[in-house]
Amino acid sequence: MARAAAVIPEERRVAMAGFLAAQGWDGSAPAVLAGDASFRRYYRLIDGSRRAVLMDAPPPQEDVRPYVAVAAILREHGFSAPEIYAEDRERGFLLIEDFGDDTYTKLLAKGADEAALYTLAIDTLVALHRVVEAERLPELPFYDEARLLTEAALLVDWYMPCVLGAESGPAARDSYLARWREVLPEAELPAPTLVLRDYHVDNLMLLPGRPAVQSCGLLDFQDAVRGPASYDLVSLLEDARRDVPAALRGAMTERYLGQFPDLDQARFRRSAAILAAQRNCKIIGIFTRLWRRDGKPGYLAHIPRVWRLLEEDLREPALRPVADWLDRHLPAPLRRAPAPGAA
Repeated sequence: MARAAAVIPEERRVAMAGFLAAQGWDGSAPAVLAGDASFRRYYRLIDGSRRAVLMDAPPPQEDVRPYVAVAAILREHGFSAPEIYAEDRERGFLLIEDFGDDTYTKLLAKGADEAALYTLAIDTLVALHRVVEAERLPELPFYDEARLLTEAALLVDWYMPCVLGAESGPAARDSYLARWREVLPEAELPAPTLVLRDYHVDNLMLLPGRPAVQSCGLLDFQDAVRGPASYDLVSLLEDARRDVPAALRGAMTERYLGQFPDLDQARFRRSAAILAAQRNCKIIGIFTRLWRRDGKPGYLAHIPRVWRLLEEDLREPALRPVADWLDRHLPAPLRRAPAPGAA
């Protein structure tokens, strides 16, 4: 446990050691594999030919039960979510299948075929939306107005005070949310589906030994909900952490739409633009919060990209109420990354 002990509190380290010992992994030293913007941490376990990943999701900040539920849904429908070998739901530990190191992010950094990887991701999304029906997922919450508004509010609650140097005030916040209430009904689509919510290159893996869409490994889906199919498409193509070429975004959108000939494409594109804008407002707020509250300033570097994506989204006529509010309260000179050294 030496390497793990350096990054977790002693009490948590002891609990982790107990879980691993109970599962027959007491002879292995967990190696830090990854962390993310949440409180979760991941460790790789190797014991001879055995390999596994330990998810450390400490309560009360994290809850492994949604991950277990969504993994079961995905695997039941033939998708490559990690198999769960063991679990301790009360203490927040899971022992899961190790998919290796070939995340899309790492492969793209090495010069992998970008179009091929995105094509596989789109085809996986198409397959998911064809077979998973929202009404058969009663255990998952709906991506309803209240949830969407709470997320959109992160922009005014965290980002605005940092760039304005003062709180935005309840009147401005209320008017902002009122604009979103006008717009969000236009994002609804007639056939809700499983929305993974973080469907982007950091959470996709290439599994070459598996056939067709099973070669796309799925990670970080514990926040899944029931909602519009358009959301995960824009999550993939409007990536907060990397620039996706406009031509590729267009080609992948057409590839997706082409698989649903009965789809009202104008309605779908309108929904996609609205949810992309909502998501980008949320991300700007989250990245600011990660700096101010959690001491993680690295995410600030992505905010200018997210603003560029948001400004593209706001060209959608249905988003005019939100665009007008942003032009008034957050004009172009304020659309920047907050300074990490600011108070």
